[in-house]
Amino acid sequence: MERLRRTVLALFLFICLFSDSWSHTPGHRTRYEPNWASLDQRPLPKWYDEAKVGIFLHYGVYSVPSFGSEWFWTNWINLRNPDYIRFMQRNYKPDFTYQQFADQFTAELFNATQWALLFKDSGAKYVVLTSKHHDGYTLWPSKYSFGWNSVDVGPKRDIIKELASAVRSVSDLKFGLYYSLFEWFNRMWIDDKLHLLLQQHYVDYKVRPEQMELVQEYLPEILWSDGDWEAPAKYWRSEEFIAWLYNESPVRETIVTNDRWGFGTACMHGDFYNCADRFNPGVLQRHKWENAFTLDRTSWGQRFDVTLADFMSSKDVIKEIVTTVSCNGNVLINVGPTKYGTILPIFEERLRDMGRWLSINGEGIYGSSPWIYQNDTLTPDVWYTQGKESNSTIAVIYAFVLEYPYDTNELEIYPLGKDISIFRNVLLTGLDFGMDNEVINKQTTQISMLGMENTKINWTATHNKLRIVFPPKHHIDKRGLEYAWTFKITIA
Repeated sequence: MERLRRTVLALFLFICLFSDSWSHTPGHRTRYEPNWASLDQRPLPKWYDEAKVGIFLHYGVYSVPSFGSEWFWTNWINLRNPDYIRFMQRNYKPDFTYQQFADQFTAELFNATQWALLFKDSGAKYVVLTSKHHDGYTLWPSKYSFGWNSVDVGPKRDIIKELASAVRSVSDLKFGLYYSLFEWFNRMWIDDKLHLLLQQHYVDYKVRPEQMELVQEYLPEILWSDGDWEAPAKYWRSEEFIAWLYNESPVRETIVTNDRWGFGTACMHGDFYNCADRFNPGVLQRHKWENAFTLDRTSWGQRFDVTLADFMSSKDVIKEIVTTVSCNGNVLINVGPTKYGTILPIFEERLRDMGRWLSINGEGIYGSSPWIYQNDTLTPDVWYTQGKESNSTIAVIYAFVLEYPYDTNELEIYPLGKDISIFRNVLLTGLDFGMDNEVINKQTTQISMLGMENTKINWTATHNKLRIVFPPKHHIDKRGLEYAWTFKITIA
């Protein structure tokens, strides 16, 4: 038993040391210099690592044509995509402009409280709304976008203000904002490019004032930057702005930012890394990262040229959550609302299914940290996390089973790894699980199935192999357990 306790203590110390770089609660005030070397030292606010699940909203003028994607304007005008040209020829008069879509962006059915309650029920812990996409249209009355914002033209409403207020009133979700740095057709941006980015008029008179306005007016706790790839971070003056966010802004203690601040910054700088759209590497990442993906597999904005096959199933969504969180990531799940301000039933269904699953299995997701193995070494489609209850005397492991074993109703897994040896443990993990006695046994280990807590789980262990028998399938189904099944393994 003493050998076991030393093993668990070593495990706990290893996880604590490794996870120390993942999240912190900021303590004393540190002043950050406007350079990446300094900014990259900022600890990640603890809330973001614990949250795990967020909702992304792409909403704007592109929601009116609802065709192709949110890149409608540039695909039509700049790229001259024949599908977009045909769409416009068949449905609009010859001289119709993209700006005229704004009059039809009415949002007459937009109910911010209804949205916020849905996001709460989905199990998400934060929401990120597009304040301005690449077309430059803003969802707030920007002082720097006269006549091209949601108060001047379209719904005549401050969409950001309404949603931020609703989210904070009816839930404990954190509220964040997406902001596109560049705009396809902004004349100042185009002129700066013509001057080889040696001048920064667009940054000085458009980007920076709007960024400051957003932060000071709406107090977002996430600033999700995008549209950065055509210029370096020095052009965008990103380091100066982020230093202000961390040092002086009203959200300096809690704000988190991503990694899109100029070409070359992706996967390099930021509180969390996006690296690329739909990024899910499937292996442990030491730096905190986020998998931003779309329920409509190809478009971030709402569109009607879709079939059922274009949508992720609820099972697909749960798989993305599990595989992402196991590897130290968060998920940001995108929904595109309609021009009327509604969320399509198929999106709502996916979010509510996710919420029901998280209400049962969330203890293995929220606040968890990566286990020493992210997925099982022998049995496919089994992924692991470590529970937040783990301490110096207890190790709590969650095993998520993505495919039900219909043929056998049994599962064989290796939560401590398949090949345990003194050399391997010291080399790879710094741990010694022991060689002369069993770590997993009836005296030290308890196993339960989330959602079936009052049902005894039959299991046996042989050295490092754990054989678990599922309860009868009809009992599992009766309790609404689907998509993925979770076993809680407690070693004390």
